[in-house]
Amino acid sequence: MEKLRGMLDICIRHQTVLGYSLVSLLTAASEHIFSSVLFRCPCSSWNMVYGSVFLLVPAIILFLLGFMVNDRTWRLLMGICHRKERCSSSPRKACTRCCPVLLQVTARAAVAPLTWVAVALFRASFYECAASGNSLLNNLVCNEKGGEECQQLLFQIPCNAKLSEKIQGDLYSLQAQSQLLGWLLITVTVTVYLIATCVSRCTSPVSYLQLKFWRIYWKKEWELFETKAEEHATRLAEINTNSFFKGTNQEPFVTPSNEDWWQISSLYTFSSQEQYYSMLHKYVKTNRGDGVRSGEGDQSPPVLGFVDETNASESGF
Repeated sequence: MEKLRGMLDICIRHQTVLGYSLVSLLTAASEHIFSSVLFRCPCSSWNMVYGSVFLLVPAIILFLLGFMVNDRTWRLLMGICHRKERCSSSPRKACTRCCPVLLQVTARAAVAPLTWVAVALFRASFYECAASGNSLLNNLVCNEKGGEECQQLLFQIPCNAKLSEKIQGDLYSLQAQSQLLGWLLITVTVTVYLIATCVSRCTSPVSYLQLKFWRIYWKKEWELFETKAEEHATRLAEINTNSFFKGTNQEPFVTPSNEDWWQISSLYTFSSQEQYYSMLHKYVKTNRGDGVRSGEGDQSPPVLGFVDETNASESGF
């Protein structure tokens, strides 16, 4: 039992990493199914288009889905047309607050498509089909073998294994190119992620232990908010239902106004002059929302990006 609790604690503590790992594994499995069951290279002048579609289009779809399942995307866009009238800051300041959020959402949405492209490049079937129909690569491969005949043979390489006896080195060169591109993609991705993480940590406006405390506070606040919201909604529904069926006057019941919901739903911005751990905290401490709007020096540091997230089970990523 103790071992089970220990494993659960580890899973909870590293749920973000485990979530990304699960997404990567599912993406790799999907790529294997696509390449084994659905993919059939036409072995004609359509090789370039067909191979590129299987290599890139699923990655684009996964990228768009990454935006759709991320709760911060909808938190940023929700009511944006109405908020134009409510916004007192300039577009430049609004962009300064929103751009870091968009970058973080983009980075998370890119996990699945990058995994798809990397795995597909290692398997080389998509790239081999696309490259065999590419005129530039055909010129490189066929520079010593004669143009038209070699090009027709390259079109047939993904479909006819016997051609490897004639141009075996060229077949291996396409596979090698694909795998080298896969390693290059992984290297660049890891390097960019490491640099971004280092910059984020180095420019953190809070200390290491305060950041840990902040994460604990945010998690507990969200858990309590969900519990209280469910209780509040249940009570309000019960009052309205009883009033309807019994024909009695509605009981007095206080519920947050639209303005209150707008205040706590805004994107969190950090100010060194104030110590608020969330928009709800800021709302409560500033006379229930009076003056909650962001100030001149507010910012959205990437290291505090978790403040605008909801529960991981809802946001998906």
